[in-house]
Amino acid sequence: MKPLFYLFCLCLGLLTFTCESDPKTSSEADTTEMKTEADNPKPGEKFMKDGKKTIILEAQPWPVGESGIYPAAEGFNASGSDPKAIRLADSIVKYHGGWDAYANTRYFTWNFFGARDLLWDKLEKRTRISMQNDSTVYLLNFADADNLQGKVKKNGIEVTDPQELAEDLKKAYGMWINDSYWLVHQFKLKDSGVTLKYGGEVRTDPQAIRPSYILDMTFEKVGNTPQNKYRLYVDKVTWRINTWQFFRDANDAEPAMETPWKSYLPYNGLVLSGDRGGRFQLSAIGVLYDVAERKFTEL
Repeated sequence: MKPLFYLFCLCLGLLTFTCESDPKTSSEADTTEMKTEADNPKPGEKFMKDGKKTIILEAQPWPVGESGIYPAAEGFNASGSDPKAIRLADSIVKYHGGWDAYANTRYFTWNFFGARDLLWDKLEKRTRISMQNDSTVYLLNFADADNLQGKVKKNGIEVTDPQELAEDLKKAYGMWINDSYWLVHQFKLKDSGVTLKYGGEVRTDPQAIRPSYILDMTFEKVGNTPQNKYRLYVDKVTWRINTWQFFRDANDAEPAMETPWKSYLPYNGLVLSGDRGGRFQLSAIGVLYDVAERKFTEL
């Protein structure tokens, strides 16, 4: 996996330069003050990380114009969002593969934290969820979120009780909402009910120690927990998410969760991250062109 990742980074233009100490870099160190991580380096400065010298390059200009490059969902709070925040969201989408690549992708598959495998048909709004700790399988059609349809099998036996089935399908829907957000959050920045605010910029984000822009997302009357807030730290050079923070309440001073976004890789035109640090791993990620119909109809 690592060689592929490094090759991918090289193709895009590696944005930080690292090297082991040698006569040249030692001499350079004599004439240039070295920073430490704690010094919060800014673009153009040098600092030490993991025993290596790292140069933070100058940030690139904003690549997206005022009009934006991808359509907002019906119900997106454009009037309440900052114009610069919308530009930032558009730039994130552009540098994660672009809206057309996402819009034209039908099937995603991934494993969520080692707990379950998901297969998602984005076009038909349906998913197959296979639990890892038991034999439970959910087949969910959520084209009508108020009238969930599908099948569930537990311990090799299909659930036939209407009330139990309805509860299981609701549970599956909650899993899909959560798990897909972890995978493709960067393409859901202008969803219905979302308001975007530009939070300025920082010399370093909390996780990647990179110069970053801040984007805040709040919600109104959508999802299972509309009072939440997400804060994204967006790299000033790559325009990728390096850190995200989750606030249970938009008014909370401190986040309830913070993880990095690491190990970006290309998947049929999209650029996705599966490493959220520690046990928070999205593995076996796939962006597929074709999936057998039975995967969504047969338990």
